[in-house]
Amino acid sequence: MVQFTREVSVTRHAPRADLYAPELFRALRLYETAPEYAVAEPVAVDALDPFTDVDALEELEEEIVILAAHIHAAEHRLLVLVADFDRRRGWELGGHRTCAHWLAFRTGIDLGAARQRVRAARALADLPETSAAMSRGELSFSMVRALTRVATPENETDLLDLARGCTAAQLERIVRGFRLGSRQDEAERERARHESREFSVFPDEEGMYVVRGRLTPEIGALVMRAVEAASDALFRERGPAGTPENGSAEPSERAAAQRRADAIGVVAERAMAAGFSDSLSGTRAERYQVVLHVDSDSLSADGPGLGRSELEDGTRVSYETSRRLSCDASVVPIRHSADGSVLDVGRRTRTIPPSLRRALEARDRGCRFPGCGLRFTDAHHVKHWADGGETKLENLVLLCSHHHRLVHEEGWNIEWWGAGRPAFVDRRGQKHFDGRQREHSLPSHRDPVEDLIAETRSRGAEPDYLTAGARWTREEDIPDRVYFKAREALG
Repeated sequence: MVQFTREVSVTRHAPRADLYAPELFRALRLYETAPEYAVAEPVAVDALDPFTDVDALEELEEEIVILAAHIHAAEHRLLVLVADFDRRRGWELGGHRTCAHWLAFRTGIDLGAARQRVRAARALADLPETSAAMSRGELSFSMVRALTRVATPENETDLLDLARGCTAAQLERIVRGFRLGSRQDEAERERARHESREFSVFPDEEGMYVVRGRLTPEIGALVMRAVEAASDALFRERGPAGTPENGSAEPSERAAAQRRADAIGVVAERAMAAGFSDSLSGTRAERYQVVLHVDSDSLSADGPGLGRSELEDGTRVSYETSRRLSCDASVVPIRHSADGSVLDVGRRTRTIPPSLRRALEARDRGCRFPGCGLRFTDAHHVKHWADGGETKLENLVLLCSHHHRLVHEEGWNIEWWGAGRPAFVDRRGQKHFDGRQREHSLPSHRDPVEDLIAETRSRGAEPDYLTAGARWTREEDIPDRVYFKAREALG
């Protein structure tokens, strides 16, 4: 049996004036009086030299770290409010898909960051000690984000002892190591990993497209093999382009990365050229075709709404559902005789022609509901074509499936505010739109930072220079009693 122990030396950080100022001034005096460094003329000191005003820098440092702790405490208050808003499903009033979508739209943060905050806010409700520590400014959101992945009411005390002395990066590494190394709840972790899959492609400010994603292992391996095959084909076709500046015959990593970028285009071109046969997927219009049998008077807002309105398998759908499905669809008119026999089948036509669809996509560039922007959309007639609405750009707007359902089955309406600017009206009569009606500004005598500090102090948070800082610069410096208790708490 081999037992490992660690010898550590733990030192709490103190203000730099206490630790470094005497040694610094002593070194400067030695430097100035040394004969070999004597100079004939005074040397001008650089205004940006940190040694010219150590006291002022220490005051600045202290103000920064204390303000950061106040911000941690304020963010705790934000998470508490978000948790309450999410629990009461307040985001549904604005027509948003989730609380994270609402938070991203209303606060200006990234959707991924909003999801993390909603998740952490929910978890904090069951972690009272962690919540209290953050409310005092002791823990940053980065630390709380890591803790809430693994902490429970039973183990949070031991984990907090670790978190209070670690950096956020150290805590993330320890937590991530546990999550990958433990076999407990392996099936649940695999389900969570599968749910975390995502893929996005979007243009940046320079017009280049940024690709980001998390793929399941099997799909990721398939993508890698496809890119490798296409990259090899480009290499054979173009030769080893991108010779390094040192004259080596080996292609540079930069050139290889560029070739992989070109390979993605080859993969897409080959896929589009080969098509998607019925055995594989089919085109979206054909594979995902939904056949709806509906009487013409069932689509009209003035009609009885009780006529035939059913899917191919006989499932009846509501009047509004049939209107939604027919907003952007292919229409085949069929005339029946009095006894129900088919007299005539007309030609299939699109309610929205392809050229108009392209113009609509160029104008809207995704779902127009405030804060959405999803690129997979349906074209919606603001005034339905069954009610005499024209199929033209001025009467069309792109909506994702969620918000398309909102304006049909959920009773929302759309109004036009000027040319091409839709406003969405909920069932209460409240209007939702992109942008602000007016600019907001603070009174000239108000300081938002002072207001934030006063607010956190009013809730009992009084952070100082040492409240939020790490005590241990390396994981090896963490005391055994803290480290091993945390590892045991993690399972």
